Amino acid sequence: MIRSPIRLLVPMAAAVALAGVSAPALAQSMSPPAGHHMVAPPHLSLAAWGEVKVAPDMAMINFGVQTEAPTAEAAMRQNAQYMERVMAALRRAGIAERDIQTLGLNLSAQYDYLPDQPPRLRGYQATNRVMVTVRDLSRVGTTADAVVSAGVNQIDGISFGLTDRTAAEDQARRLAVRDLQRKAGLYAEALGVRLGGIRGLSEGTSMSAPPPMPYARAEMMVQSDASTQVSPGELTVRVDISGVYDLVL
Repeated sequence: MIRSPIRLLVPMAAAVALAGVSAPALAQSMSPPAGHHMVAPPHLSLAAWGEVKVAPDMAMINFGVQTEAPTAEAAMRQNAQYMERVMAALRRAGIAERDIQTLGLNLSAQYDYLPDQPPRLRGYQATNRVMVTVRDLSRVGTTADAVVSAGVNQIDGISFGLTDRTAAEDQARRLAVRDLQRKAGLYAEALGVRLGGIRGLSEGTSMSAPPPMPYARAEMMVQSDASTQVSPGELTVRVDISGVYDLVL
């Protein structure tokens, strides 16, 4: 008669102990044994891209003024004089201050190297390099000619770009997603399965154009008011994406 209450208390103690087990501990006890890996659901990984052609609305001209003189001070002074003329020419061409950026200012010693003789100092060379953004494409050629007339003796080339790439990139994104969906549906049909939801999506964007145009100004022109002709062409805006789709077997 005394043992019956004891038998009733044992299940109650077990219930209290189970209630005290935290959720993480319970989840851990239900995890698969060590060495056993859960099989990932079937999925499909694909890549696609979208590309649009657009006309540029701006141009960048990289140029420089290089001077040489017997002394460093003279080389820098001459360079500053030429650059002052160049900046005045840019202002007359309608280029805003915000569209003129100095890329580099360098001063270096110049040596002559003769056989069996130590290097001989010839003088100093100063270089001031500038990038100008031209927002009116009809003025690209005349702007290049203007800075050359003012003293620029180095032009690396002319490149073109877009003030705002958003609209072109969005159009390329739509084309890329359309291509990705088409591929995913095609593969699902060929495999005889149903296409599930998309699990992940990533993208990368780029814009390409023909290589920068080399600039060469003719020493003699038939007409004094002739200017360099520049053709902007087209830019290619491209968006590359990759996506992962679930497959329903």
